[in-house]
Amino acid sequence: MARKQKTADDFMHHLFVHMNDVDHFVIYSGLTLKQFVSSVDPIPNLLLLKHGYDDGSFNMHTQFDFIPIDELPKFVKEMDDADGDLCWIDFASEKDVNQLTAIEQAELLYMSHKKEPIYTPFYSKLQNRYVYYSSENDKLTKVYYRYLNDSEYLVTNLFNQLIKEKEGNGSFWRRKSKDTIPTLDPVVLKAYRPFIKEGALLSLYKMEKQNNCYGVEIRTLSDYDYPDEVWDDLDIIIKQNYDELIKIT
Repeated sequence: MARKQKTADDFMHHLFVHMNDVDHFVIYSGLTLKQFVSSVDPIPNLLLLKHGYDDGSFNMHTQFDFIPIDELPKFVKEMDDADGDLCWIDFASEKDVNQLTAIEQAELLYMSHKKEPIYTPFYSKLQNRYVYYSSENDKLTKVYYRYLNDSEYLVTNLFNQLIKEKEGNGSFWRRKSKDTIPTLDPVVLKAYRPFIKEGALLSLYKMEKQNNCYGVEIRTLSDYDYPDEVWDDLDIIIKQNYDELIKIT
């Protein structure tokens, strides 16, 4: 019997990832704010550089709104599927924000407008780990990472959570213990970074003929300059042979 051709809907999740390791940023498409925040290390506070959120706190020194750590869940819930652009930078404490010079504040404004820094996206005063920018219209998220390995950490946590949710959807007797649920290791994913640096689609699915096993098909998409075009051509892309397959056991 001929092997059934998978369609885009046969996968659990599709994520476009394009890494620029020189400038320490990664562009994603298929990633929400909620998925990002829940898949990285705990974020202390957010300084909002561009947003449409009405309930943030106000920093008098910079005249930027900010989200303290205890308000982060409410912010994520309201902004997860909001229209418009969102740009923020994390920071350790408000007293450090109050030490920003006029030039540094101007650099932050430039970064929120141009989606790139003048010099560096990382500030010793803020101790920030990320700069986050997303556009609902362009269907993309751009993240500057102080530690680029955090990108693999994000993707593996996201996929592992999706697998965990799927494995937990069975009956009480069929639910698996934490130790038996397949997991993807960030070190394994990092080995495929050459594909990610070209721009690649990562497609997660449960492998039918292998018990308790999942797969991530990797397709290099170096010809796509705009991530939103990937979703227009998704069915065509999925029909093409994948470049690599990661088995998650």
